[in-house]
Amino acid sequence: MEPMPEQSPPHAYPDHWEADVVLRDGGTARIRPITTDDAERLVSFYEQVSDESKYYRFFAPYPRLSDRDVHRFTHHDYVDRVGLAVTIGGEFIGTVRYDRIDDRGRPASAPADEAEVAFLVQDAHQGRGVASALLEHIAAVARERGIRRFAAEVLPANNKMIKVFRDAGYTQRRSFEDGSVHLTLDLEPTEKSLAVQRGREQRAEARSVQRLLAPGSVAVIGAGRAPGGVGRTILRNLLAAGYTGRAYAVNHAFDEGPATLDGVPAHRSLGEIGEQVDLAVIAVPAHRVPEAVADCGEHGVQGLVVVSAGYAERGAEGRELQRELVRQARSYGMRIIGPNAFGIINTAEAVRLNASLAPESPAPGRIGLFTQSGAIGIALLSGLHRRGAGLSSFISAGNRADVSGNDFLQYSFEDPDTDVALLYLESLGNPRKFTRLARRTAAVKPVVVVKGARHSGTNPPGHAVPVSRIPDATVSALMRQAGVIRVDTVTEMVDAGILLAGQPLPSGPRVAILGNSESLGLLTYDACLAEGLRPRPPIDLTTAASPQDFRDALAEALADATCDAVIVTAIPRVGEDGEAETGDGQVLAAALHTAAAGGSAKPVAVVHVELGGLAEALAAASSTAAPHPRTAAAPRTASPEEAADRAGAHAPPATGGPHAAAADRTATADRTATADRTATGAPATPPAPASSAAPGAAAPDPLPRPGRIPAYPAAERAVRALAEAVKYAQWRRQAAVPGKVPELLDDTIDEAGAAALIEAHLAAAPDPRGHRLGPDEARELLGRYGIGVRPTLPAPDPDAAVAAAARLGYPVALKTTAPHLRHRADLGGVRLDVADEDALRRAYGDLTDLLGKPAELLPVVQAMAPRGVDTVVRASIDAAAGAVLSFGLAGAPSELLGDTAHRLVPVTDRDAAELIRSIRAAPVLFGWRGAAPVDTAALEELLLRLSRLVDDHPEVVSVALEPVVVAPHGLTVLGASVRLAPPPARGDLGPRRLPNY
Repeated sequence: MEPMPEQSPPHAYPDHWEADVVLRDGGTARIRPITTDDAERLVSFYEQVSDESKYYRFFAPYPRLSDRDVHRFTHHDYVDRVGLAVTIGGEFIGTVRYDRIDDRGRPASAPADEAEVAFLVQDAHQGRGVASALLEHIAAVARERGIRRFAAEVLPANNKMIKVFRDAGYTQRRSFEDGSVHLTLDLEPTEKSLAVQRGREQRAEARSVQRLLAPGSVAVIGAGRAPGGVGRTILRNLLAAGYTGRAYAVNHAFDEGPATLDGVPAHRSLGEIGEQVDLAVIAVPAHRVPEAVADCGEHGVQGLVVVSAGYAERGAEGRELQRELVRQARSYGMRIIGPNAFGIINTAEAVRLNASLAPESPAPGRIGLFTQSGAIGIALLSGLHRRGAGLSSFISAGNRADVSGNDFLQYSFEDPDTDVALLYLESLGNPRKFTRLARRTAAVKPVVVVKGARHSGTNPPGHAVPVSRIPDATVSALMRQAGVIRVDTVTEMVDAGILLAGQPLPSGPRVAILGNSESLGLLTYDACLAEGLRPRPPIDLTTAASPQDFRDALAEALADATCDAVIVTAIPRVGEDGEAETGDGQVLAAALHTAAAGGSAKPVAVVHVELGGLAEALAAASSTAAPHPRTAAAPRTASPEEAADRAGAHAPPATGGPHAAAADRTATADRTATADRTATGAPATPPAPASSAAPGAAAPDPLPRPGRIPAYPAAERAVRALAEAVKYAQWRRQAAVPGKVPELLDDTIDEAGAAALIEAHLAAAPDPRGHRLGPDEARELLGRYGIGVRPTLPAPDPDAAVAAAARLGYPVALKTTAPHLRHRADLGGVRLDVADEDALRRAYGDLTDLLGKPAELLPVVQAMAPRGVDTVVRASIDAAAGAVLSFGLAGAPSELLGDTAHRLVPVTDRDAAELIRSIRAAPVLFGWRGAAPVDTAALEELLLRLSRLVDDHPEVVSVALEPVVVAPHGLTVLGASVRLAPPPARGDLGPRRLPNY
């Protein structure tokens, strides 16, 4: 039961608590604080709640709310008493309320940190996840107001509410008192509660996209009788694709009474249809879109595709129209693709949806495609069609005002018809979320991304998302860390996509090359070396080779245990009369398919020149094949969110076509569903981190019949696609056993002491822009995490320099710290191995004579460190991407050549090992040209310690350790810079919400 609240001063309306959320069934709703203006809405809502639900809420028959009840439930101070409502179409469908209480259950104010919480959800909306979403948001509100625990009284028969609390993932205690279940929830987020939250988010967002792509009925609003209009074109494309649902044409200009257009019912409005419409395609001028959206919302439409232009791509006025469009659609629980969208396609036999401007629906296939550009979408559809590749789904999101690439990843992860996800992105609305979702999806199927607008520093017109300030090279590195295959062009995307969708993953970088052209074979060999592969010497079959010769050579290569992939090069065969035979492509394709069908599960690609019909014939095997059965993959390790939210949820597909779990070696009925052959990697310099692959993996069973063999017109394109597959396969294998943070660090880290120092520094300098620590302050803070920084002593004159050296001990280094000379030994601002006082005084005089007065140079003295390799380690927080750890060699390699590697924080032991090995200059650390290898283990530990520091304390927004001298035994940090600031908001740790508009 709820206690009567005490009177306390009201606080300002907290509009930052407002949020749009996706519910379990894919529909949207709005969560907002309840205000004094909501009395009528509350009464109307309560009247629609069943007597049973009222009884569960109040523990007694409670047919109606009294005036006193209404006042109590609509008047809040937003601190000790808070009420939230879930609304659709402006009306309440659920409410939650908390009242702060003391340890005896009486109304209280801060510092009391417990509150009683109670929910009520309209019966018609129970089962949609309304209460779960409310619990996430009311818990976040409570934490913000200093409340740490919720108490709830629930009747034993109220199983649904008990389940909401039980499944939330919070630490809880339960007891049975006075005929009710007493629950206490600790509101501090746990790994389990975050996993539950993300699992629910994943399924809800995937379902919201699925509802758009598989509607039972579609209305095209704006389809006119005149030919050639956008709406009419979409309607005809919809019908030409053989859409299996009900289709309608809607246009207010139609005559009254029954009518048809292109054979489907034509109506003046949705209300005249008289049946449920799941999806509306809006193709009317922008000024008429609000009327169409309202008509859709009032008649229960589930989702919208808005192809109308005239929004954010037109400037500030258009951006406001776009925001209002999103707000209006979400108020009715609808999601939007667009505006300015090209449309959507679903080739599933049960749907056959082409609600787009593409005149021809692509063939069914295993590739899912998402683009933020209609023009790029057209190019990709055309490119895939020419290569004979089919699609499972296609979304061209236009201005991406609502449904985004993140939503498409959520859908692709669960879609059993998608084996490969291709995305053309021009902006990342939530980079943290994108990398999290991409890592999860890439663990079961490839994700290939082209990122447009890489160097402009701004978002494309129409994309109202935060601008990340991190360089594109860093974005690329972070994508790679998440398992994303990042390519530069749409051509490379198609090249990689058709290989990944039609061939098994390679088990390593060893490549066999065979063909009837020595020159083309050598070009392929060189391309392999350039991409980091390990090609075997090409096998020249000579220009007289017959299709039978190709078949035998390919079969032999596939049976060879020393190669992991095969590239076949082919030019027109020269006949006995010396004439080139260009028309034997189909015969050669049949021979290659025969060899591939009887060989081991290794990827095969073909490079061809002027061979008529070869590419089409190679593609035909998969495009005409009957649907293949899905192989049951070996169990994969569940992610934390899956493990926490497994109860009651359908498991995501573990097969992923050609990319099933690595342990699965069962052959399928089609080469496109071959078991995963993840890369084992090859010994290289520098040595790679320890591999988690199981040695001696069994060879796959032979495949009973062929699948698609991708063909390329140039050796470089085939090799680049294969190289991406090799790197992705290696990432898959390593991701199967996640890295960890060694526990040995815990004994040498003083997290509480560091927190106290940070709090004191920020309190002493309360500047929201941040505060840079002095050298001694930075050394003290870093020391709390076991990062020692060699002290420096100021030397404003020669005598001070001598005194400092006497204190530190010879030999010493004398160096300037002026900003224009810092870390610039090439300008003469550093003197090393100064052995005694006389040498120090001479060095001091030389320094000031060469570069200027001591007041300008700011000289310091520092004890010499053991000789080694100078490196630089940095950590910084980007508002959009999060905390990033960077590593490179100091000086020209990182500053001039940009040879720097990056990883998202927190990094694991594997991340740290890969970080130092992924720069191009890494051989310098491992004994290049006879030098002694340095202590990379000490360097990896330093990276882990710094990662822990910025992960534990988000107030540490920037750290630079430069130089870090890594010797054969140990390392020395010679300089450190630390900046503190109030931590940026972490949207990924809060309750589920769609981007605000």
